[in-house]
Amino acid sequence: MLKTTPFHARTAALCVSHAWRRWAGYVVASAYELSHEREYHAIRSAAALIDVSPLYKYLVTGADSARLLDRMVPRSVARAAIGQVLYTPWCDAAGKVLDDGTIARLGETEFRVTSAEPSLRWLEANATGLEVAIADASDATAALALQGPNARAILQELTDVDLASLKYFRLTAARLRRIPVTISRTGYTGDLGYEIWLDAGDALAVWDALVEAGTHYGITPAGMLALDVARIEAGLMLLDVDYVSARKALIESQTSTPYELDLGWTVDLGKEAFVGRDALAAEAERGAAWRFVGIEVDWDSLERLHAEAGLAPRVPSAPWRTSVPIYARSNQVGYATSGVWSPLLKKYIALAHVPTRWAAPGTPVDLEVTVEHQRKRAAARVVKKPFFDPERKHA
Repeated sequence: MLKTTPFHARTAALCVSHAWRRWAGYVVASAYELSHEREYHAIRSAAALIDVSPLYKYLVTGADSARLLDRMVPRSVARAAIGQVLYTPWCDAAGKVLDDGTIARLGETEFRVTSAEPSLRWLEANATGLEVAIADASDATAALALQGPNARAILQELTDVDLASLKYFRLTAARLRRIPVTISRTGYTGDLGYEIWLDAGDALAVWDALVEAGTHYGITPAGMLALDVARIEAGLMLLDVDYVSARKALIESQTSTPYELDLGWTVDLGKEAFVGRDALAAEAERGAAWRFVGIEVDWDSLERLHAEAGLAPRVPSAPWRTSVPIYARSNQVGYATSGVWSPLLKKYIALAHVPTRWAAPGTPVDLEVTVEHQRKRAAARVVKKPFFDPERKHA
């Protein structure tokens, strides 16, 4: 049976489109209005309020908590400062990615792990022989993402914590109108933004406070479609869309390593041991066979293909999540996994997997497009990710 998030009493009343989707056993809004466009523009020009409660959330505590997480992920957890948030994948023994998420250091021996897929059994399997406690806090913890250029101003009206001094990928304990919360400067939009973590019982009071304070800043509830556009612009991958978990892969070619997903920066081979280390060390020496890249479609080529059919150019306003062939020199060399027309950049962009020899920025390729039921090839080029990276995100 599908569950509702702690914010459902508010999101259900606002979802005039009745467009819902499943996420980790919950129902969440795809778009509140008949189109997601206003919600997307709130992310980029005002502030968007996004219910991200379906994320899996685990509390890891105990004397060996850092040791457990260092054993599980390729990043160095022990060196993380209290209040720091680490984005990281984690792998199987062959160095193939199982999932990706965040690890927040809440205290010296206390961490919160978020993931897209259930990870309790994997945490417990790696905890053998360690002094550690693992608790599934997924249902007990509500989470909201407040994203956009006005996000800081809205939050600052509600708390006495100096948010201007909160650095990117850091968190702080705070009170939001006397309600205890944790605020992290994180998000999935590639913009200035924060995520608010709180007890599920306080969810509606926090939602109401944010809407009240944010109304004159243009705060807008946003659903998954708007979030998907923003995360593609930010060059952020999505499990089950842009890569297949090694748990679910049916054949070897469906799996990916951190190096192949452009996440080599998360791999610390200086650590003594972690799951997949030997395989990743060997790959680092020989080089990755594939790369996860950005693709930008040439507008003139797209326009010409449509003109040949007597049509004006058509571009997808909603993100697509399908495998689309990438060609080079008339041969298929890779595949795109998600793409969209960027309203802000005025470009047709996609995320794709290509062999390393075709991964250098500027490399000319073709993207398969369908024009009036006919499969065509639009000229494109490999570009550096992210497509959109505003200074305010880091400042």
